[in-house]
Amino acid sequence: MKDTSTLASAPHHAARPGTPVGQAEASRRHDSLATLRSIVATWRWRIRFRRELELKSLASPHLLDDIGVTRRQVEAEIAKPFWQR
Repeated sequence: MKDTSTLASAPHHAARPGTPVGQAEASRRHDSLATLRSIVATWRWRIRFRRELELKSLASPHLLDDIGVTRRQVEAEIAKPFWQR
């Protein structure tokens, strides 16, 4: 009888048929890193947007009417944590 226990524990799944296992792992890491970078970029954009909105609302409160938002809506947006939409 053939011992298959070593084969069963070896990684044998690839991202695409014909992709070596090492490349599949590297591809998953790259995808994960790209996703993380995208999330961080979105968070940074939200931080900048909310800071700018706050500064503009304080400097020129009359512009809120021009863009169609109320002071209460601006305050609610500014109060959100960076991870919330």
